[in-house]
Amino acid sequence: MRYGMAQKYVPKAAEVCEKSLKEFISAIGNVNKLVVLTGAGISTESVPGIPDYRSKDVGLYARIAHKPIYHQDYMRSNRCRQRYWSRNFLAWPRFGQAAPNINHYSLAKWEASDRFHWLITQNVDGLHHKAGSNMVTELHGNALHVHCTTCDYTESRHDYQEKLDKANPGFKDTYVAPGEIAPDGDIILPLGTEKGFKIPECPCCGGLMKTSVTFFGDNVKMDKVNFCYEKVDQADGILALGTSLAVLSGFRFIHHAHLQKKSIFIVNIGPTRADHMATLKLDYKISDVLSEL
Repeated sequence: MRYGMAQKYVPKAAEVCEKSLKEFISAIGNVNKLVVLTGAGISTESVPGIPDYRSKDVGLYARIAHKPIYHQDYMRSNRCRQRYWSRNFLAWPRFGQAAPNINHYSLAKWEASDRFHWLITQNVDGLHHKAGSNMVTELHGNALHVHCTTCDYTESRHDYQEKLDKANPGFKDTYVAPGEIAPDGDIILPLGTEKGFKIPECPCCGGLMKTSVTFFGDNVKMDKVNFCYEKVDQADGILALGTSLAVLSGFRFIHHAHLQKKSIFIVNIGPTRADHMATLKLDYKISDVLSEL
């Protein structure tokens, strides 16, 4: 049953061709310094299931009218913040317990190799860190932490959950457990559910608390972007896993590598924005490939 739950959000993949897989592995074997870029597709095999956004039939956008929260709306509208935190509060018990899968553990083991140079992830689920990865940049932040938008106060999402529970007694008992959880830990609730939901302020300055992820409409900090550019500059190949590269924040590193004529490898079920740039691409399950690398 746990396996079935993990496979619920994995799109139908192409049948593995041993010849193309061996060619792919051989080509990566010629790369001396490899940067890896991961997207939501690497976590779809985790338990409990975490969907990606864009996969055909099983991606979140393909199944429900999900609209992610925008940074500007969050900062200027208390109702928007209530909507976000009421949903995140109910989703947290399941999202926070998500476990790394074989893909996360495989990449963590790669750090022992001199040929592994760095990991850049677009994901906010924290599963690479849970699996033991240290050489990783979380491009869009980490949903396992919250911070004050005014001062430098931070705390764990687990501790903040307890504060939300105390501030909203009975809320989690009134509303049923969520069904669909987004890759950023969001869920869908009927409009109006959030009315009256209380959001604990920063204990240091009384400022607005926010989950430590980059919302849509906000920008990734340039020092983080430049650091990742440096890692790509130092490498001679890049491997993209489980991402359609539709968002510029991740695509830019593939484009950067392409301009430098570096080897580009992609494993993703379905088309990506960089297919025409790829040295080689496989439409296979990520675990089918990483288990052979």
